[in-house]
Amino acid sequence: MKADDMWKVSQGQGVVVAVIDSGVNASLPELRGQVLEGADASNKSLNPHQDPDGHGTNMATLIAGTGAGGGIKGLAPKAKILPVRSAAGDWDDPADAILGRSIRYAAGHGARIINISLGGIGLPKQFPLTQAAVQYALKKGSLIFAASGNSGDENNPVELPAAIPGVAAVGAIDSNGKAAKWSTHGDQVALAAAGVDVITHCTESNGLCKSWGTSQATAITSASAALIWSKHPKWTNNQVLRVMMQTASPPAGDVIPSSYLGYGSIRPRKVLLDGEGDPGPADVNPLLAREGATKPDPSASASASKSPSADPKSTPTATDDKKGDKKTVAEPKKNDDNSSTLWIAIGAGIAVLLAAAVAIALVRRRGSASVGL
Repeated sequence: MKADDMWKVSQGQGVVVAVIDSGVNASLPELRGQVLEGADASNKSLNPHQDPDGHGTNMATLIAGTGAGGGIKGLAPKAKILPVRSAAGDWDDPADAILGRSIRYAAGHGARIINISLGGIGLPKQFPLTQAAVQYALKKGSLIFAASGNSGDENNPVELPAAIPGVAAVGAIDSNGKAAKWSTHGDQVALAAAGVDVITHCTESNGLCKSWGTSQATAITSASAALIWSKHPKWTNNQVLRVMMQTASPPAGDVIPSSYLGYGSIRPRKVLLDGEGDPGPADVNPLLAREGATKPDPSASASASKSPSADPKSTPTATDDKKGDKKTVAEPKKNDDNSSTLWIAIGAGIAVLLAAAVAIALVRRRGSASVGL
């Protein structure tokens, strides 16, 4: 991504990124001074600066870690993080309510970018509060990125808020630019980013781990948007998203957006270093304008590069760390939690959910394997 070159132009200064997740450990060396007050959107009123789960902290470091103390340096190291705690343990909150409150809080407290590296599995009609919150945030000028999910090689369920109109759903690619086979795919996918062998803090052991998931891809996409918005502070959320879509490395084939990569894999350097991308109209959401399109929308892809990328019709080739081996950076330690799922009821317990089929899964999008240091 030529991060060192991009940082000479922009490091995300002046941009607040909300991380709707399990909280953010603000005491990490690389996050000291990076984390704003934030809030807990659940009924538990926990400290958003604490994160027993570790997932939200990892998303924050990928976005705005400074690298201090030998820690992780994120892609937008001068952006600020607004932690909104919404997934951290035992819950009695319906997924729709907690997501709705989280998005509204983020948009109402200065977040230009809202990162949602989790999702709920259910019917759209089960998420009315989330849908209303998304519309509120878009009108407030926020740009929303959400993980598409990690079940593309299973039953590939559509997840929310990734599939809510106006939200940019993010898929995952490997180091070769190929779609990860587990990356949830469909018409909702707008962009793709690195989501395989991404270095994060281990969540069940000390040291660093190679992790995978559309969570990580979403965080990297949010950080990329922060770099662009910091360089072009007068652009709107629609304009930032439009140039990201325009300058993405397009998927091979005639159908754009593709079901795996959307408009392609993000390339913020094309905007920051090469000056590409036409921001276009300030008040037109390019995702809403694209609905039903099978060819590139001229307003969304006029400046797109013709460089090769993944073929959405082919079988993805990324390594799935649930099944494959991982290379280690240093001495290997025990595997660090490969997957995690929180089942959240709509006013009922799990036994009732199974019978009534009204379960919504709030899923932290991650997996990892230890590479300890």
